[in-house]
Amino acid sequence: MTMLNMLTDILPSWLPKLGMPWWVEITTTTPACIYYFGPFESFVEAQAFCPGYVEDLEGEGARGLKTSIKRCQPEVLTIAEDLSEPVTEWLNGTARHDLSRW
Repeated sequence: MTMLNMLTDILPSWLPKLGMPWWVEITTTTPACIYYFGPFESFVEAQAFCPGYVEDLEGEGARGLKTSIKRCQPEVLTIAEDLSEPVTEWLNGTARHDLSRW
């Protein structure tokens, strides 16, 4: 067994996520949506932007907000329960950061 195999067996399941960017995930009850904002280079950077995103969504009438900051790579930035397809926002300029670096 190689050293890499031993480490992979020993390390927790978060190992593949180490190189992934940080994202703010905001879930709302009204409307029933999941929003992703990012990507960010660090947890602290994502945390700093989070209040602005919450304020924007509340200003648009969203209610029941829950926020989390996580390492992931969302395929779309808005998922709405009442739509037949997720809302794709990658190319319409609503993403606040340059996605090309990821």
